[in-house]
Amino acid sequence: MDKVRIGVVGIGNMGSAHAMQLYNGKVKGAVLSAVCDKNEARFALVDKHMDDTVSKYTSLTAMLADDVVDGVIIATPHYDHPELGIEVLNAGLHVLVEKPIGVYTKAVEALNEAAQNSDQVFTIMYNQRTNPVYQKVREMVQSGEIGELIRVNWVITDWFRSDFYYQSGGWRATWEGEGGGVLLNQCPHQIDLIQWICGMPKRVRGFAHYGKYHDIEVEDDVTAYFEYPNGATGVFITSTGEAPGTNRLEISGDKGKLVVEKGIITFYRNRIGASEFCKTTKTGFDKPENWQCHIPIVGEETGHVGIMQSFVDAILSGKEQIAPGLEGINGLSLSNAIHLSSWTDDWVTFPINQDLFYDILQKKIAESTIIKEETSVVLDVSGSH
Repeated sequence: MDKVRIGVVGIGNMGSAHAMQLYNGKVKGAVLSAVCDKNEARFALVDKHMDDTVSKYTSLTAMLADDVVDGVIIATPHYDHPELGIEVLNAGLHVLVEKPIGVYTKAVEALNEAAQNSDQVFTIMYNQRTNPVYQKVREMVQSGEIGELIRVNWVITDWFRSDFYYQSGGWRATWEGEGGGVLLNQCPHQIDLIQWICGMPKRVRGFAHYGKYHDIEVEDDVTAYFEYPNGATGVFITSTGEAPGTNRLEISGDKGKLVVEKGIITFYRNRIGASEFCKTTKTGFDKPENWQCHIPIVGEETGHVGIMQSFVDAILSGKEQIAPGLEGINGLSLSNAIHLSSWTDDWVTFPINQDLFYDILQKKIAESTIIKEETSVVLDVSGSH
């Protein structure tokens, strides 16, 4: 195989963008061979910008049966991700799933099991892992450069969204259609990154506000508190109702502190570790000598194209993936824990009570009073992050 034939399932905001990037040759070794969407109105994009080499389907099963693809990108609403991913893997094909990997971990465990029983490539669209800023931060934390983890704080409130955005899709901002709000739609990237960099906490206390800024039933403002196995703590804050908002990550260790803001990494490096200085100093008020270091960034963020390229490279040459699909459950576990803690007004430890989460989610779906119609609106996502 010298070219991977890819089909995109779900021609909405992200699916249409992925399809255009593939069609325009942005991913080496790949060709867009098919698109699939149950809403035929979405094919207007294909008819306008693509030729008849791209087949159109309203059913994934039909697309798989026609032997026109080697791999599939799933960009449908969240609940469909595990089920469709399993169908693709069981058909003996490779699959790349948009974030989040699913809505609840119980379904994702079934997807992971299907992937582990398959020889196919399984990828999650965690495009922020291609950002050299976060790659460098992860390297510094995991190599011990900042010493033992003490605290991590991430304020990521620049996800502002309008009411028009939430009305752009009948599935958006509902428990039945989306399964959550900012934690499942915008922040899976940062929730993945915080565990990718610092590891999973041992327990979580979450405080979510539902419909605080918008006429929606899901969360649009969240504050969560983490406790890690070594005693380190963390705070994670996010919102879609705050403007201009902030995106600032701070990671403190015994040897200093990393600050990430506006694409710049600053390392406040302790010449002597804080714990050693505390035990050996003969003064009461001095701090360890500290050097402010600006960390050079090498490389450029490749985003969605980078993950698709990683997916294709893994298929063609077995190259190690940037975002293996099996890791998608980690961030979702963290997201589910924040919700479950908020719903039960209590701490949640890992692994979470999957059955309790599912039961409460089903209750929220049943009690929903929001009725939204399907729409064929496709938003411009070129400026989103």
